[in-house]
Amino acid sequence: MKDTRIVFMGTSDFAKEILNNLLVNNFNVVLVVSQPDSIVGRKKILTPSPVKTFALNNNLEVFTPDNIKKDMDAIKKSKPDIIITCAYGQIIPKELLDLPSLGCINVHASLLPKLRGGAPIHRAIMEGHKKTGITIMYMDEHMDTGDIIEKSEVEISLDDDLESLSKKLVLSANNLLLDILPKIISGSSSRTKQNDNDATYAKIITKDDEFIDFNRTSQEIYNQIRALNPNPGAYFLLNKEVVKVYRSSIGNKKSTPGMISATYKDGIGIGTSDGEIIIKTIKLSGKNKVEVKDYLNGVKKEKLIGVMCNEK
Repeated sequence: MKDTRIVFMGTSDFAKEILNNLLVNNFNVVLVVSQPDSIVGRKKILTPSPVKTFALNNNLEVFTPDNIKKDMDAIKKSKPDIIITCAYGQIIPKELLDLPSLGCINVHASLLPKLRGGAPIHRAIMEGHKKTGITIMYMDEHMDTGDIIEKSEVEISLDDDLESLSKKLVLSANNLLLDILPKIISGSSSRTKQNDNDATYAKIITKDDEFIDFNRTSQEIYNQIRALNPNPGAYFLLNKEVVKVYRSSIGNKKSTPGMISATYKDGIGIGTSDGEIIIKTIKLSGKNKVEVKDYLNGVKKEKLIGVMCNEK
C-alpha cells in the first residue's frame, strides 16, 4: 500500500483529519488538492484552507485550482493510482474520474442517499435525525450519486452539536477508510448502486439558516443552535443588535414567541411557538463569547423581561 500513489482532495477541518489519518498510517499521498485561499473575518484576511495549512506543515505538495475542470495538469502529472476526496467543494470532471487505475472515491458524512450535498452534518442535527454516518463511495460525474462501497452508522445524541458529532464521524470515517483501502487496492471491494428515490439533500448553510425564528418550536430552535455550534453560530436581534447563540436548553414556560420571559441563574428564557428556549452561551457584536450567567452580572435583569427579540 505504501507504493499506491494517492491524490487527496479536501478543504475543511473534517477533511484535514482524514488526510492526517492517511499520513499517520503511512499511505503515500503524492499531492493534496484544496480550494484557493479565501477572505475570512471582519478584517478580511486572505486565509488558506485547513487542509492546505496542514499539508504545507507536513511538507506535502499542494495544488489549489480556481476551477478544477479547467486546471488539472498538476493532478495528471502526479500519476495517481487512486484519488480520495472529502469535503473538497468542486465537482470532479470525468477526465479526472477516469484517470486513476483504482478509481476515485469520496468520504461523505451521511448515510447516502440521505443528505447528499455540502452540509450533511449540520443538516442531520438541524433536522433532528437520530443517526447519521459515513459513506465511502466510488465517484461519478454528479454530486454524491456514485456506487456505495461501504457505510458505517453513528448515533446522534440529544446533546451533540456540530463539533461533537464531527468528532464522532471523523473517527468512524478513519476506521472505515483504513478497512476499505486494502480491498480497493486488491480489487476485492464491493459496490452497490444508490436508490435515487430515497435521496434527500443537505444544502450549504446560508445566512437565513443562521437566523433564529422564535415562531418555530423549542425543539427546532434547539436543534438549529447546536447544528451551528461552534461555527457559524445561530443568531437573533436584541435591541437591534446581533446576538450569536452557541448553547441552549428547552425550558418549561409558555409565553409570546420572541419575548424574553424570564432570567435564570445560567440563562435567558425566550418564548417560542410551543414554549421556551433558554439561551446559555452568547456572543455580542465585537465582543468575546460569554456564558449568559456572566452576562447577566452586568445588566439589569428586570429590564430584559418583556423585551421582544428580532424587532428591527
